[in-house]
Order: sequence, then C-alpha cells, then structure tokens
Amino acid sequence: MVTISGDGEDPHELEQLLAMLKENRGFDFSGYKRSTLMRRIGRRMAAVGLGTFGEYRDFLEVQPEEYAALFDNLLINVTGFFRDAPAWKALAERVVPELIGVGPPARPIRVWSAGCSTGEEAYTLAMVLAEVLGVDGFRDRVKIYATDLDEAALQTARAGAYSERKIRDVPAELRARYFEQLQSNYVFRRDLRRQVIFGRNDLTKDAPISRVDLLVVRNTLMYFNAETQANILRRMHFALNDSGFIFLGKAEMLLNHGDWFEPVDLRKRLFHKLPRRSRSPRLALDDAAGENAARAAQIRAAALAAGPVAQLALDTEDNLVVANTQAETLFKLHPMDVGRPFQDLEVSFRPVELRSIIERVKQELRPVELQHVEWQRSAPAEVCVLDVVVGPLFDGGHGLIGVGISFNDVTRYSRLHDELEHANEELERAYQELQSLNEELETTNEELQSTNEELETTNEELQSTNEELETMNEELQSTNDELQEINDALRVRTGELDAANAFLASVLQSLGTAVIVVDDKLRVTVWSQGAEDLWGLRADEAHGQHLLGLDIGLPVREVAPLVHRALEPGRTGRAGLTVDAINRRGRSVRLRVEASLLSDNGAAQGVILIANHAGSRGASAAAGPDGSRAAPPLVEKSAVEKPAVED
Repeated sequence: MVTISGDGEDPHELEQLLAMLKENRGFDFSGYKRSTLMRRIGRRMAAVGLGTFGEYRDFLEVQPEEYAALFDNLLINVTGFFRDAPAWKALAERVVPELIGVGPPARPIRVWSAGCSTGEEAYTLAMVLAEVLGVDGFRDRVKIYATDLDEAALQTARAGAYSERKIRDVPAELRARYFEQLQSNYVFRRDLRRQVIFGRNDLTKDAPISRVDLLVVRNTLMYFNAETQANILRRMHFALNDSGFIFLGKAEMLLNHGDWFEPVDLRKRLFHKLPRRSRSPRLALDDAAGENAARAAQIRAAALAAGPVAQLALDTEDNLVVANTQAETLFKLHPMDVGRPFQDLEVSFRPVELRSIIERVKQELRPVELQHVEWQRSAPAEVCVLDVVVGPLFDGGHGLIGVGISFNDVTRYSRLHDELEHANEELERAYQELQSLNEELETTNEELQSTNEELETTNEELQSTNEELETMNEELQSTNDELQEINDALRVRTGELDAANAFLASVLQSLGTAVIVVDDKLRVTVWSQGAEDLWGLRADEAHGQHLLGLDIGLPVREVAPLVHRALEPGRTGRAGLTVDAINRRGRSVRLRVEASLLSDNGAAQGVILIANHAGSRGASAAAGPDGSRAAPPLVEKSAVEKPAVED
C-alpha cells in the first residue's frame, strides 16, 4: 500500500514516474502539488495491488490501458452548470455590462474558459452572455474558447449533450430557451454552439489565447504548486486585454499577485487586470550629437532596415523598439506596432514561443539559438524553416538595454539538406538492395544446381518405382484370382449352410409347439419361433440367459427337476410332465413339457425341452398357441451342431 504522506516512498521514483508520463503520453504533471499527486496515484496503485511508484511505473509499461484510469484520477473533471450560483450572478451583473461597454458597440468579445472539463462552464458562459447581449448579439460578437488537457472530456463537451441529472441546476426558463431535448438528453442549441470552440491546451507550457476580455479559470490553479501558479498567472495576465477580467473558483485567491490583478468582488473571486506600464521607445537622437553622428545613425538604421535577415529589438520592458523591413514583411508588422508590448504581437508566440525565451535571455545574459523551427505561413501558404537567435543587447558599459531577435530563413537550405539526406538514403538503400540481389542470385544458382541433381536422382528413383509397380501389379492380379476362387467356395458353403439352417428349422418345427435348447449350465442356446409366439420373448433376448432366470409364462421352477434329471449320467430317453402355463396373451394353457439329453459322442452338451399343448404330439404340435402354424425358426449356427436327441 502506498504511503500517501510520502514516508517510506522514494521521491525520486515519483519524479521518474512523472517523467515517464510526460515522455510517453505528453502530460506534464511536474507543476502539480506532490501531495495531491501522491494521493491520487496511490488510489490507482491500491486498486491494482502495487506498493511502490517504481512497481507502478513497470506496471504501466506492460499494461498501457492503465493510463486511462490513472489520468481519470489525476485530471478530475468536477464541474457543473451555474456552479456557485451567487458568483455567476455577480459576473452577470457587475462584469458583463462593463465588458460590453468597452470600445465600439460592435466590438468582438473574446472569452477563454481554461480547464473547461466536460463543457458545463463554457455553456454557462454562453447563456450568461446571451441573456445580456441577446441571441443575435451573442452570435455576432462573442467567441468562447474552452480548453482542457483531457481529450475525452473535450469530446463530451463538443457533443453538448447532457442528462437530466447534470442539467438540473439550469433554471427552467434557460433550459427551455437554450437546450433542445433529444430522447433522454438535453442538447445545447446548435446555432449558439458554433460560438463555443473547444480545444486542448496545457496551461503549464502551451501558449495562451491572446486578447481575451474575460478569462474563467475556476478551481484549476489549486492543483498546481506556487511556482507553476505564478507562471500560469503571468501567461493569463498577458492573455487578457488591459480592460479584461479573470473569474476564479471559491478555493483560489490572488493574494500574492496584487500587482497584476485587483479585486472587483473578492468574495465572488472576480478580479480586474492591472495593465503593466509600458515605456515609449526613445526614438530621438541626442540633440547635442553632431551632424556626422546623426548621419551615421541614419545609415545604421537604413542598413538594419534593408538587411536580408528579419530582425526585431525590444527594450528592457519587452516593448517593440525596432523591426526591419524584412521582419515587417515576414510577420505582417505595421509601423504603428513599434512601441507596443511584444506580448501583444502574434510574432511573440508564432512561429515559436519567444516570451519565455526572452525572459531566460534577460536572466542569463547569453544568447539562445533555436534551429530548424518550422512555420506554416498562411499567405503564401507554405512551410518555411527558420533559425531563431535571441540575444541580449548591451550599452557601452555592458549594461542590458534590450533584447535582439533574428529570424534567418533557412528554408532553401533545409530543403536541400532534406533532399540530400533523402538521396543518400535512397542510394544506400539501392546499394543494399543490389548487394542483396547479388547474394540472392548466387543462392539461387546454388539452389538450381542442387535442384538439378535432385531431379536426376528423382528420375532414377521413379524409374525403379515404376518397375516395382509393374511387379506389384502382377502380384495383385494373382491375388485377385485367388480371392475370386475363395469367393466362389464361400458362395457354395453359404448355400450349404442356408440349406442346413432350413432343414434344422423344419426339424425344430416338427418337434413340438415350442423348442428350447439349454447347455449344461442351463443357459439358453436355441429359442424356437414357436417359443417366441408362445411366450412373447424374442430369441435375441433369451439367448445366453439362464433358464431359471426367464420371466415367462412357463413355470420354470417346476420344469427345473426335469432338466436336472435329463443331465444325470447314464440317463437316456425322454422324460416329461404336464404343467399349467400362461401364453403371451395372458391366457392359461396346459402344456406337456418333455426333456431329453443333448449329447456329442456320449458327452452331455445340454438338454432339449419340447413344450406341446396337452393332448397334442409330433407334427400337430407345430401349431401355435392360437392354433396357427408357426413360421420356421431362425436358428443360431452354434446351436445346431450335431444335435443328439434320444427318444
């Protein structure tokens, strides 16, 4: 179990885990409070049964689906419509009218909702502004930029569809005016939805949205440490217009940044931007300078303006002082931009973020080079490559007086370099392919030679096999003739066996109504058709059964002594008795049962039992129990071998 307080855990392992998240998934949590990170990561570690950050890092490498669950814990999307309703009311009554009153009547109003989560606050802003401006005014003037780090939350926000539970805090009249019910969900109006733009933005490193009139960042800063909060607020101060406002959450304050923002309503967390004073550049030359110095300065200015490399110069307050002709053309700068704060210009963050680099140069007092910066230009539409150098500018006493920025267009050289690398790669690939083809050709020749030898060997083997097949064919023909002779003999034997069976069936039929043959163990070996008709038991059911175990209408217990006497040594002739029996129809019949020994060369093989209706004898006994003639019996071949019946 992870120790949430950090005791027993190696902080270095936590930093390694955060570095892996940044490298593998692009999420930089280094600015978050360590206690918050440890608590939330600890929940996931407990859920998967791990005890250290190192083990959890290894688990993420083998179970990449765990990233989604971890980010759901780290990027908590707690939001709602009109969350903290009194604060929204203060925003609508005190801030929005002041925003609308600044500048011309048709001036566009830009709003940034940072950390928008699933979009509820962005749509709340839209409803508040639409109520004050009217729907038409909202469509014509307002753009709301809603950003977040969680792409899944942004997908939900873009859909603009919410369940009845999530929309319950929206007043009924606003719900009816701004939402359309679609099945069980409520969808924000499509005509107003176009004014809300959702996108991904990392507050800790991505460029902020500039020229914003209202910035809403509620309960987001609380997750960052003090240093990161200061960095984010500096970016937000830059993003706001001089007359802009910032709207924070209940858990956030700006106590340490009073030089950037002043409270409008401290309890409701509404603040107004304090613009930083900018100094106008000193453009005039010293009146005491002579005509030659003025001429030299004019030449230097002309040379700078005509230089082939785009160059900018800023003073120590980050105001634009100089922009040569190449820079004005490249970045569409106007002479009136000279003197403006550099952060208000698009070139400060496009093609590359320069504001943080400028601060770094001013602190370290050494140049910073950025190579191979790709920039997608809009007019003309092309991709150009720049080498950017940001360096400090010093006066004669080596004091810092500003920062110089040079943009060297190396697009042509970059393309030539890429083409050369591509050509070298193609040449190397072609050489490798040629070498591979030569090796394959040599291998193929060896394989063909081997195949040719194998074919010659196979030809010899096939010839030998053909001779063997001819010999086998002759042997098969001879075997076929022998089988034909055997079949003819079997056919003759089968005919003889059929005749013997027919004769035996006639003999059994003539002996009596029912004939049963048992072996010396009293197991049934022959069960005649008359016995089947008399007692209803089939021959296949009776065969092999013990005579005394048969459940039929014959009283076998009375017949048993007769059978045992017949098996006595030296006994000859036929003994009999009359018994009362029941036929297969359940009717009582009186039967005369006679038993005689079945022997082979004097050795007892079993007993023949003959049952006739009392008063019948011989051939007349062949009639069935109902007076009908019985069909010839189907006799087991083993039961008719050498019957020996004694009269």
